[in-house]
Amino acid sequence: MSVTLGQVVAALTLPEHGGLSAELRGDAASTIQRIGPLETAQPGTLAFLANPKYRSQLAGTQASCVILSPAVLDDVVALPACIVTADPYRYFAALTRWWGAQVRPRPPAGIHPSAVVSSDAVIGQGVSIGPLAVVEAGAVIGDHATIGAQCSIGERARIGAHTRLAPQVVVGFDCVVGERCIFHSGVVIGADGFGFAPHQGRWEKIEQLGAVRIGDDVELGANTCVDRGALDDTVIDNGVKLDNLVQIAHNVHIGEHTAMAGCVGVAGSARIGKHCTVGGAGMILGHLTLADHVHVSSGTLISRSIHQPGQYSGVFPFDENASWEKNAATLRQLHALRDRIRTLEKQVKS
Repeated sequence: MSVTLGQVVAALTLPEHGGLSAELRGDAASTIQRIGPLETAQPGTLAFLANPKYRSQLAGTQASCVILSPAVLDDVVALPACIVTADPYRYFAALTRWWGAQVRPRPPAGIHPSAVVSSDAVIGQGVSIGPLAVVEAGAVIGDHATIGAQCSIGERARIGAHTRLAPQVVVGFDCVVGERCIFHSGVVIGADGFGFAPHQGRWEKIEQLGAVRIGDDVELGANTCVDRGALDDTVIDNGVKLDNLVQIAHNVHIGEHTAMAGCVGVAGSARIGKHCTVGGAGMILGHLTLADHVHVSSGTLISRSIHQPGQYSGVFPFDENASWEKNAATLRQLHALRDRIRTLEKQVKS
């Protein structure tokens, strides 16, 4: 792909591509062929500088153009061109979406001959249904949605407009997926929650009678699973982002614009607030509540409810982040402190 810098800036000013304002300094007719990182950029690359602490890389980069903020303009010496904007990282994100729309393979609208689509399903305009996909009775597929190869859409499930399911995604019966969602391969929505009653040394299944309700603009990574509720539904609100290999158990409720990194596990009936983050391999026990704007560090086990916003870390146990860091620093000295105490005890005894 080859585009001019003028085309890039003009495209990103459009509302559908972010409506972002920027000043191009340099030749608008200059062409770029790729987007790349600042430190390894070659001629023809459009790079970006979001963190000012890396401004020293501007001197040595071979990028043809760099997206940057007004705060680092004094460091621009030999760049052929730059795009100046208030939030370079946001501008870069919008650029990747626009670029991806140009180069990403787009399956044609229509139903592949090998797909199995019930005559009772409702298929919107411009929908693409890939090879060997299955859409069962009563399912509703919104306009311009993409159902990838070998996907399975259960009875009475609903897929919102412009939602894209990669190959081999499963959406179970009665589950609802909003608009403009992206589900990567291996996602399973609406498997049974983990519910069993112990009886005389055996486990008896508790039928999971709820469903899953997912809002708009939700993205789920590869092999992430969201279980259906036992009685009420499992709910994921608008704008939630879940990484690969995340497990969301039955009757969990995740608030708007919360993000979770890979291998996070959330046990049943936990309620996660809005604008929270959970680092990789973080674990949240069942029936707990996390307030809005709670940020959980990687590998942290949350074993009690959190009612105040802030960052929380640790497994011995977790604590407010600043307090946990002090305790962790002390723990590193524990062996030396033990030896000093033993020496003092010997001196007292003698």
